[in-house]
Amino acid sequence: MKICILGAGALGCALGGVLTKAGNEVWLINRNADQVEAMKRRGLLLRDGGVDRAVPVHAATTAEPVGVADLVIVLVKSFHTRQAMEAATSLLGPDTAVLSLQNGLGHEDILADIVGRERVLAGKTYAGGSQLAPGHVLIGTRGKDTHIGELDGSLSARVQRIADTFNAAGLETFVSDNILGTMWDKLLINVATGALSGITRLTYGELYQQPELEACGVAAVAEAMAVAQASGIVLGITDPRDAWLKAGAGLPYEFKTSMLQSLEKGSVTEIDFVNGSVVRWGARCGVPTPVNQTLVACIKGVERALVPSLKH
Repeated sequence: MKICILGAGALGCALGGVLTKAGNEVWLINRNADQVEAMKRRGLLLRDGGVDRAVPVHAATTAEPVGVADLVIVLVKSFHTRQAMEAATSLLGPDTAVLSLQNGLGHEDILADIVGRERVLAGKTYAGGSQLAPGHVLIGTRGKDTHIGELDGSLSARVQRIADTFNAAGLETFVSDNILGTMWDKLLINVATGALSGITRLTYGELYQQPELEACGVAAVAEAMAVAQASGIVLGITDPRDAWLKAGAGLPYEFKTSMLQSLEKGSVTEIDFVNGSVVRWGARCGVPTPVNQTLVACIKGVERALVPSLKH
């Protein structure tokens, strides 16, 4: 399968490297020229189990050299979705599918506005990646499942083909007929640890050594679950602490959340699409969300201190 990963940061490189090793033609699109040049020069370095392996990959800063893809996996930061997809319509052929594996909620509607709702698939992955250096990624894909599905809940041949391709690469993937519930389940994972890690600057290993942080993370998840249930969402997670435990399960001690990685790079985070989504949905259905409101406020403050463009 010819696959283009739009927004090949740490997670995109982790997935792209694994899919490439399985024999797929994978293109990694990243606006960072240093990242792309490093991958072109010596391949994508994947660190897995403490061992670095170089994987030859196709890499570019724009979609222009790629041509038409069978599948476009969208992994750009949430606030860049529209701009990135509008600049990559050359990837679309008659049968191209567009799959969002981004954190948070709302990307599918943005993509549908650009490429047509019939092309769009939704999904969530519990796999992770952590950037070590340009073109060098610590991967966290073992034992981490991915769920994908049609927006209308149908079990189509195209979504099964994508799942088969992922599974053949060792990415445990399931087709969901309740993709909105699946997306909320993943949102709970991000709610549990993302903001706390960004505020405290702690890795997963450090985060899980502090009982007070667990109590805060579990409380944030409990709020989100109350909001989902009030909104008629059918969740797979039934205990808030399960989301906290699942978030860090199997990840290396030094692994960092994507929110922390964004802050360390001096970039704004996806807080508005994660904990911020809980706050917005809560306001609509009348469920209070004080823990998530506090986490959003704290991350906004950290962004103000660390992101150069906000310091004025």
